[in-house]
Amino acid sequence: MSEQALRLGTRRSKLAMAQSGQVADAVRQVTGRPVELVEITTYGDTSREHLAQIGGTGVFVTALRDALLRGEVDFAVHSLKDLPTAQPDDLALAAVPVREDPRDVLVARDGLTFEGLGAPSAKGTARVGTGSPRRMAQLNAYARSHGLAIETVPIRGNVDSRIGYVRSGELDGVVLAAAGLHRIGRIGEVTDFLPVDTVLPAPGQGALAIECAADNADLIAALAELDDPFTRAAVTAERSLLAALEAGCSAPVGALADLLADGQIVTEMRLRGVVGTTDGSTLVQLSTTGPVPETHDQAMALGRELAAEMLAKGAAGLMGERAH
Repeated sequence: MSEQALRLGTRRSKLAMAQSGQVADAVRQVTGRPVELVEITTYGDTSREHLAQIGGTGVFVTALRDALLRGEVDFAVHSLKDLPTAQPDDLALAAVPVREDPRDVLVARDGLTFEGLGAPSAKGTARVGTGSPRRMAQLNAYARSHGLAIETVPIRGNVDSRIGYVRSGELDGVVLAAAGLHRIGRIGEVTDFLPVDTVLPAPGQGALAIECAADNADLIAALAELDDPFTRAAVTAERSLLAALEAGCSAPVGALADLLADGQIVTEMRLRGVVGTTDGSTLVQLSTTGPVPETHDQAMALGRELAAEMLAKGAAGLMGERAH
């Protein structure tokens, strides 16, 4: 008799299905059990409002978590940047696999880079679409400081519809996450990879979260095989910064923790954070460096430390609506 299939809860979008399919393959390998995808529609998928208006935090997550708690699925896969920073007691973050490229990217008309798109020309101001206040703040700040003629335009929709705005000529470019385009095999459409020195990604961007019921010790142990300790430490520090700023995932906060190496030996972790006004007129951008965290608490402390410095520099006044 064949072993019962594990049920993996996933959003229905093409990107969610792709990344959940990759996790399902990995879980089959480590458990030897079949895995079936259970498609779940979330509020964030059905609402047509901009994410900043519907609250951002948890809109893609709640329905998946509810299905877990009802026992309709055994585990769920989320884009980690969509997870609220507070972890529910009855759910376990069983694994954070190796992170995909965390950078933001530009898909623009005529194969142009961001600099090329915004260069003063006869075409006037370039219209660049994004659904993220974080991206708007940093892109507008960069455009201001480099004399680029860029206007950021709020958009929603899946990857197809966003890139469609460029193909139809409605927009000159759109900014997306590199990780998503990698996972659906469309990274070849990128015209510019935006350096993290220009645009810090969302906390947790490029990483996945695999969640299951906290009382399912056997499944937690099996899923832990997929966990990458360096990725987990990095995203824990980033999300600790976000939580300490009391900001939701729709707030204009960017953060990235990366490992600093001396030759082949990893010596330190650097955490960078930014918060700004969406028009780019004001940014608070700081970084801190410390030993590579060996525990969850050490990673959390790194984030709280940087958040305290950012708050002291006036970050709280730049975030608009705060999450409650």
